[in-house]
Amino acid sequence: MAKKILQVKNLQVSFETHGGEVQAVRGITFDLHEGETLAIVGESGSGKSVATKALMGIIASNGQIKKDSSILFEEKEITQLNEDELQKVRGKDIAMIFQDPMTSLNPVMTIGKQIMEGIIKHQGLNRSEARQKAIELIELVGIDQPDKRFKQYPHQFSGGMRQRIVIAIALSCNPKILIADEPTTALDVTIQAQILELIKDLQAKTGVAVIFITHDLGVVANVADRVAVMYAGKIVEIGTSDEVFYQPQHPYTWGLLASMPSLDTDDEALYSIPGSPPDLLNPPVGDAFALRSQYALKIDHEQEPPFFKITDTHYAATWLLHENAPKVTPPSVIQKLWAEGGK
Repeated sequence: MAKKILQVKNLQVSFETHGGEVQAVRGITFDLHEGETLAIVGESGSGKSVATKALMGIIASNGQIKKDSSILFEEKEITQLNEDELQKVRGKDIAMIFQDPMTSLNPVMTIGKQIMEGIIKHQGLNRSEARQKAIELIELVGIDQPDKRFKQYPHQFSGGMRQRIVIAIALSCNPKILIADEPTTALDVTIQAQILELIKDLQAKTGVAVIFITHDLGVVANVADRVAVMYAGKIVEIGTSDEVFYQPQHPYTWGLLASMPSLDTDDEALYSIPGSPPDLLNPPVGDAFALRSQYALKIDHEQEPPFFKITDTHYAATWLLHENAPKVTPPSVIQKLWAEGGK
């Protein structure tokens, strides 16, 4: 197996607000291996983006990473680094692609200069060398006439092309980890597919490890090696892509998968998860998903479930996996997936 490049243990991130302390990330643990793609999925507000921004130390001023948290990047404890030390990690070792390319790019600076900035800062190349590398990157991400495009401004590019430029900037310093924060949300379906294929292709060429954040499981079905499902600041299920898609075990994962549109279903109405995520000012006792789940047991409202091992790579935090739990019948969509997955 490939070497672990990142080890996150008991990561907790909270924010001080007028209403009190919001516990945005509540003790998550995961690893990332060299060359791997890990997808982190969940509804808006589940803590996906906050967790990954913590890896780069870009938490808002009213936020803090709790003392018991650990983010180990190549044996280096990120939570112990000062701002100057973090500046050397950001962009150079861990880079990020943000949701909206238009707000990520400087509208009054040419594309070429924006790509060159990080190259000059982190790689120590002179302007001529940085210019040549920037042109090569523009071509690498699939944009024609790179010499001409180098001199243009963001408004002269389409949304999909701007996202390609943001990817070029993220790759400019040969990072070891690339965080893609819902990079296809603002794009139409056809361009989404192109950007996903581009990231997959670039990963094969560069060997960069990718953390892909999304609220849409369908987006990462053919991209991710492993999938972590987050809910209310916690990871509730984690496994290989096939395990999470074809052998899902947590009721929340069932809900996400059942909510995906499919051409194979005869149902006229699309399934939706009832209710809303809990208020993380006052997280609920027990399983945070219990209030929205038709499969909740009495113990779900009293005790938080531990992770139960399904395979060496697949774990889920649900009392339904306890040996004494009653057998339940999941949605028909999930039963079909189980059948396809050989369960």
